[in-house]
Amino acid sequence: MTIGVFDGLHLGHQAILARTKARAEGGPCVVMSFDPHPDVVLARGDFRSPPPLTPLGEKRALLKSLGMDRFEVLPFTRELASLEPEAFVDRHLVAPFAPSALVVGDGFALGRGRSGTVERLRTIGETRGFDVEAVPLVMMDGAPVSSTRIRASLGSGRVAEAGRLLGRRYGLAGTVVTGDGRGRELGFPTANLRLHEERLLPADGIYAVLASVAGQEGWHPAAMSIGVRPTFDGQVRTLEVHLLDWSGDLVGRTLAVEFVEWLRPELRFESVAALVAAMAGDVAETRRLLAGAASGPG
Repeated sequence: MTIGVFDGLHLGHQAILARTKARAEGGPCVVMSFDPHPDVVLARGDFRSPPPLTPLGEKRALLKSLGMDRFEVLPFTRELASLEPEAFVDRHLVAPFAPSALVVGDGFALGRGRSGTVERLRTIGETRGFDVEAVPLVMMDGAPVSSTRIRASLGSGRVAEAGRLLGRRYGLAGTVVTGDGRGRELGFPTANLRLHEERLLPADGIYAVLASVAGQEGWHPAAMSIGVRPTFDGQVRTLEVHLLDWSGDLVGRTLAVEFVEWLRPELRFESVAALVAAMAGDVAETRRLLAGAASGPG
């Protein structure tokens, strides 16, 4: 089994999961995680943890696709965090699962004051019948792959970089809701999204994306706007997707989006005509970037 928060299930996490599967030698693989995020529970003052990269539902589906047999979620509390490592291991690992091996990331620790380091866990495992293996960090461009690094990439709009660190394109899904129709008036009808689950959004701006409509095969090239529409003095952050060469009503349907590339920041234009010209340029650049890229998820 393996244990960790695994937010993002990025290339570093995937290395841990692959090693867990290899150690199982055809037997069952158990992944244990926590909810809510430990940072939320242990935070002091007015600290607010950012939304997750992978909400629980998506995490469960991704783990299954990676060959994991069970996904166990422990409610994270201060009481859980205060357990001595031996008590945590006996209560939450050995009693329910009796693992033959525990695979964790390099630098992992659990229990009171993070005193359950890899070395201490190895000592505990010797008397409880399991090995402990630490998987080294995955490096990319001279730095470790981490959820923090991916958050920074998305926060700067660098969705292609985030995708490289994740090993897949960053995406989201939501229900199409009725908007104010302004995009249609401008000649670029958009689907307004309401997210299914809270998750981290990339920086405000315009993106080239691939979109998938529930119930239909294939991915469609699209341009997406995240922001408050400053040209119209907007105040509410909206998610709007313009599917290229698409006609038909999408309201009430589920739309999945995968981010391919950043196009430009959200801007305030001096006139509607200038905005329309910029939108036409966004669509043209999206066509260029996504030519031949709409075959499937990344």
